Amino acid sequence: MQAAAVEKLRARLAGSNEAQRPVARLDLPLKLDYLLSESAVALLKPAAVLVPIIRRSHGHTVLLTKRADHLRQHKGQISFPGGRRDAGDVSLAAAALREAHEEVGLPPSSVQVIGYLDDYPTITGYRITPVVGYIEADFVAAPEPGEVAEAFELPLDWITGDNRFERKEMTRIGMTMPFLELKFGEHAIWGATAGILWNLREQFGHG
Repeated sequence: MQAAAVEKLRARLAGSNEAQRPVARLDLPLKLDYLLSESAVALLKPAAVLVPIIRRSHGHTVLLTKRADHLRQHKGQISFPGGRRDAGDVSLAAAALREAHEEVGLPPSSVQVIGYLDDYPTITGYRITPVVGYIEADFVAAPEPGEVAEAFELPLDWITGDNRFERKEMTRIGMTMPFLELKFGEHAIWGATAGILWNLREQFGHG
């Protein structure tokens, strides 16, 4: 069943590329709609994350990380391996693969890039490109303690199951903003990571 789902994902992402990057439509308050305008998005700093789908004997999983508690930004939050695109990165995919290797020891050669999800703009000023990678190797994550407190795998069935995502609200800069949250065990996944997982879920015909 999961193998067929992954093939469906390959087909859905086959036409995606780095040259044409659609932006995810966020449920922003009316006063913040301007953040999704073409001119505003053009000012965002490019970043990329790897969405690693791993084939395991018990089924497919998605690798996530918990950021180290001593980091200045987003400490303790759940995220994908990734970060800002450096000048030496030849592509967004190269940036995502480099970061994944640095953060969890994932060899770039073991990752087959199968496509891209919609870019995700953040209020911190980044335009995140989710690079979907497929891993068949028997990979064991080796978190880099300077950046990653923990690496864990979320079953693909969990993401595509019913009633996994919950819509919530938070107040920032005097405005109430909606966001998605997905819980798995002791982990609460929200923000850009949950938004990207929701977009991944949509590729399987859910949403």
